[in-house]
Amino acid sequence: MCRLFAMTSAPERVRATFWLLQAKDSLAVQSRRDPDGTGLGYFQPDGEPVLHKAPIAAYEDRAFAEEARTVESSTFIAHVRYATTGALSERNTHPFCADGRMLAHNGVIEGLDELERHLGDAMAEVRGDTDSERFFALVNRETEAADGDVTAGLESAARWVAAHLPLFALNIVMTTDDQLWALRYPATHTLYVLNRHRGGHHRGRHLDQSGADGRLRVRAEDLAELPSVIVASERLDDNPDWRALRPGELVHVGPDQHVTSRIALPDPPAHPLTAADLDPHAAASQSTA
Repeated sequence: MCRLFAMTSAPERVRATFWLLQAKDSLAVQSRRDPDGTGLGYFQPDGEPVLHKAPIAAYEDRAFAEEARTVESSTFIAHVRYATTGALSERNTHPFCADGRMLAHNGVIEGLDELERHLGDAMAEVRGDTDSERFFALVNRETEAADGDVTAGLESAARWVAAHLPLFALNIVMTTDDQLWALRYPATHTLYVLNRHRGGHHRGRHLDQSGADGRLRVRAEDLAELPSVIVASERLDDNPDWRALRPGELVHVGPDQHVTSRIALPDPPAHPLTAADLDPHAAASQSTA
């Protein structure tokens, strides 16, 4: 299963070090299967987005995945890909970036021909083959139609997909330089949010979190003194304040770290897919094992 991570400390910028995939300090879990891509996105002080992406496979160079990258930003987004749609290439590796926004997705959307027809001229921004990038193009088009309201754009795009296309899962994280969004839909995969107080659950401690499978670890010493909000595919530490998003819940974290949430998609997908409906590779990619 693809892994999602997003974090905001806005308006404050923090330095964070990311280890993507199985870093050298995670030897015990290196027997796990290899994912198909890894990506990290963040923003410069002027709001300019920066992406580090690489399509990682068993026969390719692991230097990107095993290198600790120390970067500074007020928001971060990271993704570890298990490919369902599209070749192993940088253009198909998450996160995707356009209009000052970055998006990463876990799940499967089918009926891409119909989605492309619905996108029309908005297909011009799509460079790769994935369902995820096409959904992002729809979010961007709907955001423009909503006069720049990103929350409305994301909700509108998700509602259209839920009503018209065969759907297995649509778990989304999205960031700008000072905001964060997360959507869990439907109940297929979990997605967690943590409103982390300064110093965390134990007070006075920096952030040092790692997924159970060792594919992502992040450390931010600045967060011993600053609050943050984190969204991830799994609980990353023992903090009891981790909360699973409800199916259909859309969370928005504003520039001041004010968190709002609502059930944006209360109804199940019109054309739900089960693992049995997916081809074997797609089904394997969505396994939580």
